[in-house]
Amino acid sequence: MMKHLLVTGGAGFIGSNFVRYMLNKHSDYKITVLDALTYAGHTENLEDVWNDPRFRFIKGDIRKAQDVQEPIREADVVVNFAAETHVDRSICDPEAFITTDILGVYTLMEACRRNPVELFVQVSTDEVYGDIESGYAKETDPVSPNSPYSASKAGGELLARAYWRTYGVPVIVTRGSNTYGPYQQPEKLIPLFVTNAMENKPLPVYGDGMQIRDWLHVLDHCSGIETVMLKGKPGEIYNIGGDNLRPNIEIVKIILEVTGKDESLIRHVEDRPGHDRRYALDSSKLLSLGWRREHDFETGIRETIRWYMQNQEWWRRIKESEEHKKFAEQWYATRQ
Repeated sequence: MMKHLLVTGGAGFIGSNFVRYMLNKHSDYKITVLDALTYAGHTENLEDVWNDPRFRFIKGDIRKAQDVQEPIREADVVVNFAAETHVDRSICDPEAFITTDILGVYTLMEACRRNPVELFVQVSTDEVYGDIESGYAKETDPVSPNSPYSASKAGGELLARAYWRTYGVPVIVTRGSNTYGPYQQPEKLIPLFVTNAMENKPLPVYGDGMQIRDWLHVLDHCSGIETVMLKGKPGEIYNIGGDNLRPNIEIVKIILEVTGKDESLIRHVEDRPGHDRRYALDSSKLLSLGWRREHDFETGIRETIRWYMQNQEWWRRIKESEEHKKFAEQWYATRQ
């Protein structure tokens, strides 16, 4: 019997890669994508699966009960990628993050309570742990979010787990580290800096650029979520980390190397408020389920950079939109 997945936020970066990954790997799965198509969701991200008979797209908002009830009623498993995810935007407009990342999860939980599913996977982030000065964050560590974004994600996952304890909704939470790969919104570090370099525009590095992030290839993130779906236990949290800690400035220099630009494009700008210095995840719990990373960083980062270099039509359309220009001008106006 064919398994039916509902993937909310499936037209975004990680969501669209997950849809593609699951359809390619599981011939007995059909997938419905529910996406509001905000600035971060694009149907172009799903062009190569659009005509697959196992794929269906619905435009809808997870904050609206009438949009989620029918697709959840038809689903066996729900994987929730739908979220506001950009820390910089959360500092400018926290309300959008509260409504999507918390109230949106509430709406989904209520629908799952009334229309029971086999599993609900809430995709969260390593940022809920806050600064990890040393060592690696484990799932049993307390959350200590420092931005409106990470606080909203922590609120959403805590609410989802409360529905597991209170109502028996079979929830699993995943906390992924900094993810890179194709189709990422060009406001985020790697696509922003690759595209700026190609346009000979400055690369705005926050502070000294020594903030450390744990980099994870998007397909390894997808396989981590797949592993949790197939082998995870409801009520549990699973870290999905890249085990690849790098300072931001190192990523910037790799981008300049691959794009053939020099370091004169680097511009150190005012750091963002509350900027976490270091993230690091202990993924041993997920590794114990048999998950393995398959993408080497040195190869993966260069392939990713080249993808943006070769797909200029995709990102130029986004960067030339009024929505993108408005945010970029608002955010970087005081960070020259």
